[in-house]
Amino acid sequence: MYLSKEKKAEIFAAHGKGATDTGSAEGQVALFTTRIAHLTGHLKKNKKDFSTQLALQKLVGKRRALLAYLYKKDIARYRAIIKALELRDIIK
Repeated sequence: MYLSKEKKAEIFAAHGKGATDTGSAEGQVALFTTRIAHLTGHLKKNKKDFSTQLALQKLVGKRRALLAYLYKKDIARYRAIIKALELRDIIK
């Protein structure tokens, strides 16, 4: 797979509470963002790969749900992860 254990640990260390904290919302949003970027690049080359397109849409929905959860629970954490990952503020 394109994401090795070391790369995932690096993502969680940078955006979560630590390298082993894989359950934090911030870490999962960062991992989803990395996977979304990878799938987007794949779809630019393979326009008719509809199974990847469906997987991408599901992944975007999961990330959006986690961001909505963060927005409701702790808006400071939400704003920090949005700024760190350079995402648009989609929750109004």
